[in-house]
Amino acid sequence: MARRTKAEADETRTKLLDAAEEVFFEKGVSRTSLGDIAQRAGATRGAVYWHFKDKVDVFSSMLNRVCMPFDEICDDIYGELPPLDRIRRSIQAVFENVSLDDRRRKVFDTAMFKMEYVGELAGVRDRHIEAAQICSVKFTHDLSAAAKELNVTLPMPPETAAQGLHSLFVGLIHSWVLNAGSFPLVHTGCMSVDAYLSGIGFQSHLSPNTPNPG
Repeated sequence: MARRTKAEADETRTKLLDAAEEVFFEKGVSRTSLGDIAQRAGATRGAVYWHFKDKVDVFSSMLNRVCMPFDEICDDIYGELPPLDRIRRSIQAVFENVSLDDRRRKVFDTAMFKMEYVGELAGVRDRHIEAAQICSVKFTHDLSAAAKELNVTLPMPPETAAQGLHSLFVGLIHSWVLNAGSFPLVHTGCMSVDAYLSGIGFQSHLSPNTPNPG
């Protein structure tokens, strides 16, 4: 019986988070109440408070169900590749994963454009800043290592080059999400990243990269 009760509780929690994704996307975070979430899930407000402390807890739990681009780029699943290939492949993988998952696109849309990172949600902003900093450090390390391995002299400090690459990476995802996937993120993103890497000195070291549009 206890096992069944836990299963039912897990199912209710999942339904509440599914409902939160939908309502946050439609109304924005600040205009959504816990009552709205409960109603969409076919549950009571009491059920919401049983599983979550407040709306911030709901929002944070919703984000935790998907891997944000900053977090994914830092997973370093391509650690065995040479540094330049590692940069390109890890970024391409994020573009592919984002473009193929409409649910993630909607969650990113909510997180990027339909909430204010102030007050009770300031902690979520701090989390994003920390993840972005870790991502920039990874790019700095990989660009520096690639330049050393390939005997390339960067036209700027690796930290500055990494910031530019990070801004391009994030900007492409932001633009794609904002425009509801109106351009092929994988194809456009990979071409743009290669153009940037070519511009900072790696042009003779880039193998052809023609991913399928997506």
